[in-house]
Amino acid sequence: MAIKKSALYSSLWRSCDELRGGMDASQYKDYILTLLFIKYVSDKHADDPYAPVTIPTGASFQDMVKLKGTKDIGDQINKKVIEPLAKANNLAGMPDFNDDHKLGTGKEMVDRLTNLIAIFEDKELDFSKNRASDDDLLGDAYEYLMRHFATESGKSKGQFYTPAEVSRLIAQILGIREAKTSAATSVYDPTCGSGSLLLKVADEAGTDVTLYGQEKDVSTATLAHMNMILHNNPTATIKQGNTLANPQFTIPRVPPHKDPRYNNVLKTFDYVVANPPFSDKRWSTGLTPKADPFERFHMDLLWDEQQTNDPNKEQKLVPPEKQGDYAYLLHILRSLKQNGKGACILPHGVLFRGNAEAEIRKSLIRHGYLQAIIGLPPNLFYGTGIPACILLLDKTEASVRQGIFLIDASNGFIKDGPKNQCTSFGTSVNMPRLTGRQGRGNVSAKKRWLCAESSAPPSLGRKSGYPAATKPTTSSNKLRPTCCRSLP
Repeated sequence: MAIKKSALYSSLWRSCDELRGGMDASQYKDYILTLLFIKYVSDKHADDPYAPVTIPTGASFQDMVKLKGTKDIGDQINKKVIEPLAKANNLAGMPDFNDDHKLGTGKEMVDRLTNLIAIFEDKELDFSKNRASDDDLLGDAYEYLMRHFATESGKSKGQFYTPAEVSRLIAQILGIREAKTSAATSVYDPTCGSGSLLLKVADEAGTDVTLYGQEKDVSTATLAHMNMILHNNPTATIKQGNTLANPQFTIPRVPPHKDPRYNNVLKTFDYVVANPPFSDKRWSTGLTPKADPFERFHMDLLWDEQQTNDPNKEQKLVPPEKQGDYAYLLHILRSLKQNGKGACILPHGVLFRGNAEAEIRKSLIRHGYLQAIIGLPPNLFYGTGIPACILLLDKTEASVRQGIFLIDASNGFIKDGPKNQCTSFGTSVNMPRLTGRQGRGNVSAKKRWLCAESSAPPSLGRKSGYPAATKPTTSSNKLRPTCCRSLP
C-alpha cells in the first residue's frame, strides 16, 4: 500500500514543531531532512547489497531507535549513525546531533531527540512498503519541506530552493524532451542549491541523463547529494565550493599552456541551468577577474573584429565589482559545448544597466548567443520580491540568429500565501527556430535587439526589424518593464 502524501507531510511537519524554539528554520531543516533521508534509505535499502547508498552495520534508522532515552543520545547518534553513514557515502556537512546550543542540554536534548525519532517511527512512514511507482513520493515531500523552510528562513536563507513551477518552466524551454538524449548527455548547475532545478531538467528529458552540480554552502551541498539519491539519481555528481573562485568541474588543457595557472579549462556540458544569487556583491572574492585562469571574462569569448582595436577592451567584459549577475552568466556561457543550451534566472536589472554590463550585453547579442528573454512575475522567489527574468542561451544557431524572442509573463501568476506562483505557461513551451541562413558578420544590426535604457519599448513585429518568425505569442507583445532598442 502506498503512503499517503497528507500523512507523510503531517508527520514531517510535526517533527519540525519538535525543533522550533531552539533554532531558526535555516538550521533545523538540516536535522529534519537528514532524518528523512536516513529513514528512507534504511527502509528501502538496508539489506540490498546493490543499493545506490551504503548503510554501514549499526548505522540504520533502527539503530537510532535503540538510542531513544539514553542520556548521551546526541553523542551516540553522531558516532554510531551519522559519522559512518557520511563517511560511507561521502556526505560532508552532516548536522551535529550533540549540539547543545541548538538541541538543548541534559534532559531537554534527550527528550527532543527521542520525540523526533518517535515521529519517524510512525507506521504510516514505512517506506519499505511503498510501491515502486510511488518512489518519488519522498522526493516530493523533500521539496515540500524545503519550500516551507525557505518561507520561514527569510531573506538570507531562501536561496537553497527554486520554486518548482519556475524550475519546470526552465526545463521545458530548454527543449531537452525533444532532443536526442542519452546517459552521455550532461546537465550542469553551477549554483545548484538543493538540486531541484537539476532534477526538473532530468525529469523533462526523455532518457536518463548525467547530472553535475556545484554548491558553495557545505550543508546545502549535502542536501543536494541526498536529494539526488531520494529522486533516484544516485550517480549525480555534486561538489562543494565557490563556482566563480574555485570551479570544481575542470579538465586539463591540451596542449598545456606555458603559464601553469592556465593548465586547466572548464569542463563543458550539453545543458547548463542556474538560479545564482541575485546581484552578488561578493562575486569576485578569491578571484582576479582580469586574470581569470578560465578566461570567462576574456575577449575571445565575446569580442568581435570591430572591437579588437578598442584600448579598453580588456576591461569591458569584466562585470561590475558589486554586481555579479553577468559573472555567473559568462561562467555558464564558457561552460556550454559548441552546440549547448543554457538558461539562467537573473534580476531584471541585467536587461538595462549600463557601463560594463551594457558592453557584455551588446557582445552577447552580436554573437547571437541570446535566444530568448522571459520576463517573470514579481515576488516569486524566497528572499526577494523583485521581478526576475530567464535568459535563454543557445550556441547551436548563434551564427544565424537574427533576433531575440521576448515573452512577457509578468502578469502570469496567482497568489500563494505571501508569495506569487508562476502560471504563465501550460504543459509545453517551445522556442521557435529562426529562418534564413545569414553569416554572423552579415546579420543586420537592426535585427539584433539590445535591452537597454530607452523610452517606451517598441512593438516586436516586422516593422521594428524583428523577424516575424519569432513574434511573441503571449497576450502581450512587449516585455515589461524592460525596454528595447536596436543596436547602433
